[in-house]
Amino acid sequence: MPERAALPREFFARGAQSLAPALLGGRLIHVTPRGERLAGVIVETEAYVGIEDRASHSFGGRRSPRNESMYARPGTAYVYFTYGMHHCFNVVCAGEGDPQAVLVRALEPDEGLPIMRSLREVRGTVRSDRDLTSGPGKLCQAMAIGRELDGTDLCESSVLWIEPGRSPGPICQGPRIGLGAAGMWKTRRLRWWERDCPFVSTAGRRG
Repeated sequence: MPERAALPREFFARGAQSLAPALLGGRLIHVTPRGERLAGVIVETEAYVGIEDRASHSFGGRRSPRNESMYARPGTAYVYFTYGMHHCFNVVCAGEGDPQAVLVRALEPDEGLPIMRSLREVRGTVRSDRDLTSGPGKLCQAMAIGRELDGTDLCESSVLWIEPGRSPGPICQGPRIGLGAAGMWKTRRLRWWERDCPFVSTAGRRG
């Protein structure tokens, strides 16, 4: 099995607005309970910058069992279930008690693709590998990431971590996707993606 080479906690100990573009090109790896390695390169991210961010689960200092991981140490996984349909994977950053996080919106899958296809096809036909992980819900389904991984220490875990990958291509920046009543935060340019990558989410490719 390839050697584990997780990014150190110091890498995550910065604001979400700095971490989000820095994560592009990194590899997210999950070793399932069956010992299967699933991995992909991060190609799209969104920053949620803390208690002043109306689109964040921590807006106004909100704290509950659902979002408690947002208040943990940098490098903690925050996984939540949304719309009664899918999970979303986030990386907690900044400092302990400062609830900032980066949503990983899309991956370029590069390890364990046959398993990813079988996991994704539970909910219907996957047209191509471009569709495996091109969205936050899709990537969690393909990577077998569920709520049970919420709170995982990405710097120390042997089952879920992020490691250095490749240098990203040209990067674009724009508003986050799918926000509701977030006021001025709806138009803030807090999303980053690889401009020429076909694995960016469908909505994300429209910029």
